[in-house]
Amino acid sequence: MSAGLMAFNGHWDSRAAELRSDPDALARLLTQGAARVLPVWRGKPQLRGTGEATVLGWVSADAAVLKQAQHPFLFLGMHQDQPLFAADISAWEPDALDRGAMAMFMDTTIQHYPGTEAGLFFGELRQSMAHLPAPDAALAATARAMFNWHRSHGFCSACGQPSGLAMAGWERHCPSCGAKHFPRTDPVVIMLVTHGNDLLLGRSPGWPDGMYSTLAGFIEPGETLENAVRREVLEETGIRTTDIGYITSQPWPFPSSLMLGCVARATSRAITLDDELEDARWVTREQVLRAWSGDDPAFIPARKGAIAHHLIGLWLAGRVRSAYM
Repeated sequence: MSAGLMAFNGHWDSRAAELRSDPDALARLLTQGAARVLPVWRGKPQLRGTGEATVLGWVSADAAVLKQAQHPFLFLGMHQDQPLFAADISAWEPDALDRGAMAMFMDTTIQHYPGTEAGLFFGELRQSMAHLPAPDAALAATARAMFNWHRSHGFCSACGQPSGLAMAGWERHCPSCGAKHFPRTDPVVIMLVTHGNDLLLGRSPGWPDGMYSTLAGFIEPGETLENAVRREVLEETGIRTTDIGYITSQPWPFPSSLMLGCVARATSRAITLDDELEDARWVTREQVLRAWSGDDPAFIPARKGAIAHHLIGLWLAGRVRSAYM
């Protein structure tokens, strides 16, 4: 994936949703030699390779690691004539875990399942997202988001009783009251706020020193995308905005959001921080370009593969207003 492009926005051949309600057909697909399963451990997909050569670490349906699966496999669909599934093996406990490193801003630890083929490991998706091929990144993001939803929605919101997986992992059904539950995606606005030649960037507590990114926030019930942009920028920095436009979107499985990229023009410059941001500042196009090129060690831009990186790249290239406003 080239610098400036977004991760997770690719697609695979077919989600084959018509097969989700046919457990017999899915069972037959699993027994085929072409079927492949992606093990996911606590949000980390199994991977193979390093750098630009990183790919997903698919295994056959009878692989030993899949004995750790907590639930029936999630059916992802078909790609290149292969049935694709994912398995949540979060019940597995590795012999040793560096919990301190796992709790950092980005978990850089890797885990190897005993007896697995050499070269396979579980790694943080945010670390590999800019290197994975587009279909691989999209598949891993989907599996991660779905397993997170299952972990956080184990009980029926109608009657409080335990619910179970249904429709090949794409729904949860309550055996007590019959309610059906569907995966949740939270909409988030993320915006380029500009004023002349300057861009408004902020940083949250706990981020690596020097890292700044575009502002973002969840859309509230009953709120339009445009009003969410106005409210979030005003709440976080005290700055009012106008001329709001939509640019593009990105699925973001950390844990389960859809990032809606926008642009807005500021009508004021004085910054008043709330308690969500550690800092916010106006930066010139020249300052951002130096950071983008790695020439400013004190200023780290948003990570490659993220929508914020993509939006800033469009702004640097002068393509935002002409293409989207």
